[in-house]
Amino acid sequence: VQLQAFGGGLVQYGDSLRLSCVGSGRTFSGYTMSWFRQAPGKEREFVGGVSWRGGTAYYAGRFTISRENARNTVYLQMDSLKPEDTAVYYCAAAPKPGVAATIAWYDYWGQGTQVTVSS
Repeated sequence: VQLQAFGGGLVQYGDSLRLSCVGSGRTFSGYTMSWFRQAPGKEREFVGGVSWRGGTAYYAGRFTISRENARNTVYLQMDSLKPEDTAVYYCAAAPKPGVAATIAWYDYWGQGTQVTVSS
């Protein structure tokens, strides 16, 4: 099972960016998919997640999470980006029905994609 996150880059204050995370190795039927981020010198923090059926989604204000189950893909739409959003963004998957903000909940992690927001 592998998760691959991509779509990061260098953007300016106020820009939008959409990250994608594609799962491979199995179908993610029944899995909760979430995004975390980790800024330099800080702990990894929860951004938001979405359950298998998409009925439960948590997003951090300016961020929106969605998924395409047929493509084993979860997205993170980030709008009105700020310099404090600069971090490495990770996707994670858990074979559980609910979204949780704790790292230990998730069994699979992507490699991370860097997002840098300049002021």
